[in-house]
Parts: sequence; C-alpha cells; structure tokens
Amino acid sequence: MTTSGTLPMLSGIKVIDITQFVAGPTASRVLAEMGADVVKVELAPYGDRSRVQGVKAKDAPENAAPHSTYFFQHNHSKRGIALDFKNERARDILKGMIAKADVLVENFSPGVMARAGMSYDDLKKINPRLVMCSISFAGQTGDLSEKPGYDYIGQAYAGVTGMIGEADGSPAMVTMAIGDVSTGVSAALAIVTALFHRERTGEGQLVESTLLDTYFHMHEASIPRVSRLGKGYVQQRTGSQHPDGGPTGIFKCGDGKYITLMSLAHQWPQLVGALEMPELLNDPRFASASSRRKNNDLLKEILEGWLASVGSREECLKRLEKHRIPVAPVLDLHDVIELDHLKQRNTVRTAVDPMLGEFKVPGMPVRFSGWQGPSRLSAARLGEHNADVLRECGLSEEEIADLHDKKVFVRDRALG
Repeated sequence: MTTSGTLPMLSGIKVIDITQFVAGPTASRVLAEMGADVVKVELAPYGDRSRVQGVKAKDAPENAAPHSTYFFQHNHSKRGIALDFKNERARDILKGMIAKADVLVENFSPGVMARAGMSYDDLKKINPRLVMCSISFAGQTGDLSEKPGYDYIGQAYAGVTGMIGEADGSPAMVTMAIGDVSTGVSAALAIVTALFHRERTGEGQLVESTLLDTYFHMHEASIPRVSRLGKGYVQQRTGSQHPDGGPTGIFKCGDGKYITLMSLAHQWPQLVGALEMPELLNDPRFASASSRRKNNDLLKEILEGWLASVGSREECLKRLEKHRIPVAPVLDLHDVIELDHLKQRNTVRTAVDPMLGEFKVPGMPVRFSGWQGPSRLSAARLGEHNADVLRECGLSEEEIADLHDKKVFVRDRALG
C-alpha cells in the first residue's frame, strides 16, 4: 500500500466483515481503502455469492473456487477467510476475533446473528467498545424487517421505480445498484462517526444502514411536494424529460447521438441566446418556469429542432457550452472508462489479478490532501488468509490443519 508519507487514516482499526453482494462489502471496502485491516469472513462452502457473478477467469486452475471481477470490485483491499458458520467451533473463533476488533459489519437477515449468539447485546458483553453495523433491506425492526429484498426491491418500495418510465408505458428500473452502493457508503460514514464518538466516550454502539431508508433519503424534492399538495397531486412519469421542465432532459442531436441538458429557471435567457431565438423570451408559453413546465413537450420539440439543424453532437455541445448551459454527451461505458479526466483523478483504476487479468474498477469517490489510497489492488481468493488470521488468534499449525481437515475452515484448493 502506497501513501503520501503518512499512515493510512484508519491504520490500526480492525474490521470483521461478514457480508456479501454489494452494500455490506462496499462499506467495509471503503474502510479498507482508508487503511483499516478488514478481514472478510465468507461462508463455507461457496463463499460470497457474488463470486459467481461478473466476468470469471477463462483458464482458472482445476478445482479453483469462483473468482470474478464482480467480487474483486467490491472486496479488494481486504484479507479473506472462509468458515462453516453453523459450526460451533468456527463461531467461537469468530467471537474471539470480534472480541479484539473495533468494527463488525454484517448483512444477514434480521435475527440470524441473534440466533447464532452474536447479537449486539451478546457481543458488547465481550467487547463494549465494539461498533457493530447491521446492513439490511428494511431494518432490524418494523413491518418489512423480515422481508427479503435487494436493491431493486428497495427502489420499488421507496417510490423510485414508479417515477421512472414513459408517461403512457410501464414503470422502469434503474439497472445499476445505486441503492446498494449508497447504503454501503452511508454505513461507512456511520461507522467512522461511531468510532469518533467512541474515541471521546469509550462507548461502542450499534448502527444500522438500510436500502429502503437510503433510497427514500435520495428524494431531493418529491416528498415535501406530495406531502404538502396531498392526494390530488400525482407525480407523473415523464420518460426522458424532467417533470419540472426547464428544459431538462435527454435530447437527440442531428447526427442521431444524444445529450443531457439541464437548464434551471435563471438560465432560460442563456439558453434562448444559445438557440438564437430571442422571440422565445416574450412568448407567454415560456414566460415563467411554471409555464415552461406546462409546455415541456413543446420545448423539447423546439430544442430538438435546433439540435437537428446544428448537426453533430460535438457542435451542439460547443454552442451550448459557449453560453454556460450545463450539458453533457450521453456516453456509453466504453467512452467513460477512457475519459482522460477520470484517469487523471484515478476515478478509473486499473486492476491486475493473477486469475482475471487486467480490467478497470471504480476508484474512491472522495480525495484527501494528506493521504493517497493504495496504488495496487488485490482481492482474496476463497479462504486465502485463513492460516494468517488463525495464527493471529493464537492457534497452532496443528490446530489450523485440523480445522481445514474437518472443513470448519475452507480454502480454495487451487491455492495448494
């Protein structure tokens, strides 16, 4: 791990991560990148179920456990162990690790940890300074707490899905795990805040982060609006256009490519100047933000007519940007990962894995003036660090071998 001459900011913080998929692993991965020693605990025999998602090695060694780009992205920078969670000996070892840890992150269904004797009330007896973070779909309590759910289920329950799609069509889905990743980042924030509180008071605590709460928190304006206006107001789906007008939305250029344009109320004169249509300023249909909202479809027609007359997307962007209109090309991911700006800021990072080869992964979304993150990334194979972690727990080589022989702990057989 390379730094700018200082220790990683969370150096010395020990984290036990018993999570899988995206939200939980994101929380612990953020902590790991900032220097925490994160031990990811996978469940025998298969490990994190995300190991079978994403791109996998074409020429994996015989008997190798699954290892994928999906798993790598969300679990790099951690050490990894794999154990039989149902085995009492495994749970005893895990409790011993938790007794010496600063943080525990888990995303089992509510009730699983308690049935295993590892509820927060159980664990704070052996480690009162522990910060335990429970990540779930809808929380540890409440009517929906027992319901299984993933990102897209959270979208639907939070009213996000119902807002997206064409007005005369069905609702649409945001096909990326915005809620999962954001829940993980929120969890990391909560954990660090709880650690700061512990430094001042000596007290650990339980914190929660949920998909549903996170998605609901993302509504930047709609909740007060529908609450204030009552049942008579129903927010309609508006497809590629923002319901508040502006115009704000996705528009087609003359060459068939698309741009996203966001024009706020105070920028209307600038947009009119870019279009070179001064008559629009005195048109009563567009005189105010509310009138432009009512005539959103007509505005789209006018704007796309102008874009068609200009021709290429490049020229359209140039003319709009000249007038300081917020606008962007609608890029595909092949274009995005090659953007010089993202490369310069290390937002796009190159990972090299012995099994998976070279591929891109997202970088950290924040920057620090006093510290730089790791320059080389690696993700643990299934059970790769079993022996190291067990030695740290005080077990002998004979005990470690016995745990493997009895499959209390498991390891990728291709590691030898």
